[in-house]
Amino acid sequence: MTDHNTDKKMDLQTLFCKMRKNEPFEESLYTKYGVRRGLRNLDGTGVVAGITRISNVHGYVVNEYERVPCEGELRYRGIDVQDIVNGCLRDDRFGFEETVWLLLFGYLPTEQEIVAFNSLMEEYRVLPHDFIEDMILKAASRDIMNKMARSVLALYSYDDNPDDLSMENVLRQSLSLVARLPSIMTAGYQAKKHVYDTQDYFIYAPLQGLSTAENILSMLRVDRSYTREEALLLDKCLILHAEHGGGNNSTFSVRLLTSSRTDTYSALAAGIGSLKGSWHGGANISVNKMLDEIRANVRDPHDDEEISAYLQKIFRKEAGDGSGRIYGMGHAVYTKSDPRAKILKAEAGKMAEERGFGEDFLLLDAIERLSPAILASKRNEDTVCANVDLYSGLVYRMLRIPPELFTPLFAVSRSAGWCAHRMEELATCHRIMRPAYRANLDQLPYVPLAERKEKTN
Repeated sequence: MTDHNTDKKMDLQTLFCKMRKNEPFEESLYTKYGVRRGLRNLDGTGVVAGITRISNVHGYVVNEYERVPCEGELRYRGIDVQDIVNGCLRDDRFGFEETVWLLLFGYLPTEQEIVAFNSLMEEYRVLPHDFIEDMILKAASRDIMNKMARSVLALYSYDDNPDDLSMENVLRQSLSLVARLPSIMTAGYQAKKHVYDTQDYFIYAPLQGLSTAENILSMLRVDRSYTREEALLLDKCLILHAEHGGGNNSTFSVRLLTSSRTDTYSALAAGIGSLKGSWHGGANISVNKMLDEIRANVRDPHDDEEISAYLQKIFRKEAGDGSGRIYGMGHAVYTKSDPRAKILKAEAGKMAEERGFGEDFLLLDAIERLSPAILASKRNEDTVCANVDLYSGLVYRMLRIPPELFTPLFAVSRSAGWCAHRMEELATCHRIMRPAYRANLDQLPYVPLAERKEKTN
């Protein structure tokens, strides 16, 4: 009998060397089997996986089987998001809460309805007793997105009826999650500051009578002070990030898990995990890192030729993070313009000079103007536009929001769209999602343990 206690232990590096390497598949296999990598059609459009009444992301028209670029348009429940922003701007009021109502209920609330709704959301903002201490402060995370996902999963344990999939119960869970995520985000950030950055921390509870945007700024700042201009700008960001169709990666993740009839907390935690990725919600942080690098290596922010030369170095993987990506440029749907980027650019332009970010704004504008010509050869198309991530990071910087919270803020707002899509999936789609993968492997015989030989690379 073998004495397993005397066996030589393997370290991780030894085990890794024994792994069968994941070599890329031949390109011809994807064509042969009709595989739509990334659930994308050959022309780059998304494979249609469902139908939705929640929103529409419009960026091109199809004419004679060809994509024709057009100005981008984003509609929530049929209403242009630009009109929502303009309506709130005209009345000098906050609009994220009514956007949540619109996405969940399908229509704009009356004045009486939104007042009552805001009162209900204030009740839902209260976290369970000792939740922050037990679930956030005692297990701080370097990344706030992971802390938010863990906290959402933990709320399952505090729910007396967590697995009931009735619309009324899922609506209750949805409202409580949308209301509570700002407090979870800010507490998670304070815990990270204390544990990993060895800084002082403070935990503030949300205040009654404030909008979501006001409460976020109030809970983030030690003196709880902010200007109305700042809060209204953050409110616009929340509106613009609240929803973006069923096909984006995080919303699809929520719908995918919902199709299995899992609980609300598991489904939304999946959305947060997806949004964390640098190719999705984390792209706004990548834009800021890219901007800092360009600023450090370009002497004159007014010199288009110098900026273009450095963007080409990024494109050739000679600079940047080595990915060849010019972050903040290009989108899966939008071609001529991203309406969210246009709105945020206008807002950033108003504030940049007075807050000392004039050169940053000039560089971002130059990136938007100069990148399309550089990217056109790679994308094999003439129309590449800036996306919302190009300017959102600068807006957050001007609002004195720490970079660690750029993507978590995205999740706070997008939770409204995730919940709307979860409810629609439960109500209208009665099949579990089950895409297929084509197997590409040889048939091998089973070898008895005594006859196996150690493989060497």
